[in-house]
This record gives sequence, structure tokens and C-alpha cells, in this order.
Amino acid sequence: MTKQETLRRIHEIGLVAVLRGPSPELTIKMVDALVEGGVQAVEITYSTPSAAHVVTALDKQYGEHIVLGMGTLTELAQVDEARAAGAQFLVTPHCDPMLARALVATGLPAMIGALTPTEVELAHHLGSDVVKIFPASLVGPGYLKSLRGPFPHIPTMPTGGVSADNVGEWFAAGAFAVAAGSELCPTGWAKEGRFSDITQRAKEFCEAVRQARRRE
Repeated sequence: MTKQETLRRIHEIGLVAVLRGPSPELTIKMVDALVEGGVQAVEITYSTPSAAHVVTALDKQYGEHIVLGMGTLTELAQVDEARAAGAQFLVTPHCDPMLARALVATGLPAMIGALTPTEVELAHHLGSDVVKIFPASLVGPGYLKSLRGPFPHIPTMPTGGVSADNVGEWFAAGAFAVAAGSELCPTGWAKEGRFSDITQRAKEFCEAVRQARRRE
């Protein structure tokens, strides 16, 4: 897919699952459970053991059936590694100019982390296709709505604090898409082998997103 096609698909899907898996094997099982529940966009973070190998395995398994990215990029060396592993989009938790420019230079969709208005504008100026609002749990949907006032042209994706109960508020506030981690796929459930529960949570989350998008 081209960069614009990937961004369009993420926007249409509306939900990105952010996984910090406890092991490569359990992370792949977490993705399997999420996909069974309807999740179509997944971000594997670099805090996952052997994250790049996990992405390569998932890319071979699912291909274009899902949109697969890598997140928590904090080092320049991770940028090329993530691209080589098969990541279709790249995400950072913070706004570091050198790292941001490296993400943008790959030609893949770049999602740079920011929180304050100054950081949001800087991330956009550096070429972020979608600005990751993180940690969104500290500010809430009202804050995102306020950002839309001076920055209506900047697509944003809140990460952290997004749940099936409040996802409608985030979209009403103007989110391009939302990202959810432990609220969608608790690591503890994977360790306990509760993959059917992960699938059920995914179904509930995806339905909440569908309902919210209908109201946009």
C-alpha cells in the first residue's frame, strides 16, 4: 500500500491496538485473538521482546489483512529496523526532531508523540502525518477538542485512556483514529491464557468504534 492508502485505511478502521507483549509467542497469540475479534490495525511496541522479529512473523502471517506498525521508537537505529521488519507505519511516544525526521524520511506514515500545543505544532511541522496525543489519559477528550480550535488541520490520535465506554467522546472531539493498549488487550490476560476474553473485548471495542463513527 502507498502511504496515503495506509493512512486512509487507518482512518477508516479507526482503532489501533497497541501491544506491549510479554514474550514473542504471547504477543502473536494476542494479535490472533484481537484479529478474531475484528481488530484490523496493530502497533507492536519496541518494549515487546524481539519486537522486530514479531512484526516480521505477523507480516508473513497476515500480509495486508491487517495494518501493522511499530511503536515506541526512541532510537534512530530502530527506524530502519522497523521498516525492514515490515512495519507499515511508525510511531514515537515523544517529539524528538532528529528521530522525527528519520521517521518521515522512510516514506511510511509517521505518528509522532506530543501533548502540549507547542509539541503538537512542532510534530506537525516536522512532518508527522498523524500526531499521537500521549498520554491522552491525563487530558481527556475535552483537551483534544480544544486543540482542534487552533489546529483543525492536524490529524490526531489519542493514545492512553481510550476505552470502549469513552471512545465516542474521542471521535466527537475530532480524533482521526484512537489507539488503545491495556484497555483493549491487558497483558495479564495473555499471561493467564485468557485469549477468548481478549477476543470478546476486541468485539466490544470494535462495535463501540463503529457506533461512534456512525455519529460523526
